[in-house]
Amino acid sequence: MDNLLADYYSVLEAVRDFMDMGGPVLYWIAVLALVLWTFLFERLLYLGFSHRRAVRAAIDRWMARKDRKSWYAHQIRERMISETAARLEKNLPIIKALVMLCPLMGLLGTVTGMIEVFEVMSISGSGNPRSLAAGVSKATIPTMAGMVVALSGLFLNTWLQRKAQISREEIGERMTFSK
Repeated sequence: MDNLLADYYSVLEAVRDFMDMGGPVLYWIAVLALVLWTFLFERLLYLGFSHRRAVRAAIDRWMARKDRKSWYAHQIRERMISETAARLEKNLPIIKALVMLCPLMGLLGTVTGMIEVFEVMSISGSGNPRSLAAGVSKATIPTMAGMVVALSGLFLNTWLQRKAQISREEIGERMTFSK
């Protein structure tokens, strides 16, 4: 048990050191990552559990209708498809915005790190590489972190958008017009 606790503190210390090396912008990227993954996890849970029930309910409501051939019935069908798909697409624009914001925050980290490098150069000159190392790490680590978060979010966001498109098409195919 003591080994496990020591390992836990060791990991926490390594994360803290990494965050300190990356500077204050890295904390903002971590907050963005937390928000992004919260939205992604919520959408994955909805897709895995609630969406099937929503699709089944919409199809059952459609099949229970007596009139499925009139213009009015077609409009109701389109509305049911749109409402079901909209529930699946909920929060996808927010996820997309967060994915786009992550590399920009990484770029902000690059700029602030380079400003620190230039400050050190103006004080100590460019002959001391050790004094430049902290600024360079504050310039590169947030960039890397922003890109990693953005790429992971981009993959899942694209997958969720594709699933929403496929689901919309499948719902439309399953809601037949004939009786």
